Amino acid sequence: MNQLLVGYARVSTEQQDLTAQREQLAALGVGDDRIYVDHGLTGTNRDRPGLRLALAACHDGDTLVVTKLDRLARSLPDARDILDELTKANVRLSLGGSIHDPTDPIGRLLFNVLAMVAEFEADLTSIRTREGLKVAKAKGRLRGKQPKLTKIQSGHLLELYAGGTYSTAELAEMFSVSRATVYRTIHRDPPPPLDPYRPFAEVTPPTT
Repeated sequence: MNQLLVGYARVSTEQQDLTAQREQLAALGVGDDRIYVDHGLTGTNRDRPGLRLALAACHDGDTLVVTKLDRLARSLPDARDILDELTKANVRLSLGGSIHDPTDPIGRLLFNVLAMVAEFEADLTSIRTREGLKVAKAKGRLRGKQPKLTKIQSGHLLELYAGGTYSTAELAEMFSVSRATVYRTIHRDPPPPLDPYRPFAEVTPPTT
């Protein structure tokens, strides 16, 4: 059986681009059809669909290729877990073209150091984000989550709902919002009860 190179790439936000990582993986010999990606997921999130597919695609003798360790994991425990999973499956790990050997004490030490650095950088990013939000809030630039509907739209929705002609699903489609938004609007400012026999009188309270 031919040994294969399986690539994995990740970016933390939807605004970031995977092109650079794809190009680096291609330069390392990974075919485009064997590159698995996660878009908009942080490395601290272990449950990533692209990562699951990449690990599942690796078989005995294959090599999982990432451009840098922080693309694979952002915490030391996760990095070790992934490495152990690869080792048990006899799958090698390539970090930017350098093959990691988990049986070599020096190689394992280097891997742990890189994982600690990735975790440290993730912690710094989290701290900077919290500090930035705190400063923005203090300056009045952070107003919190804005409502999906304006006051006029909410009033119109409540009028239509009170008329008993439209279901919550139809109202959600009409105002281009989710049914949860319709429920929240109704429960936040419920209309007075009308005919108890109107077809859409019952509203299920939101679960969150």
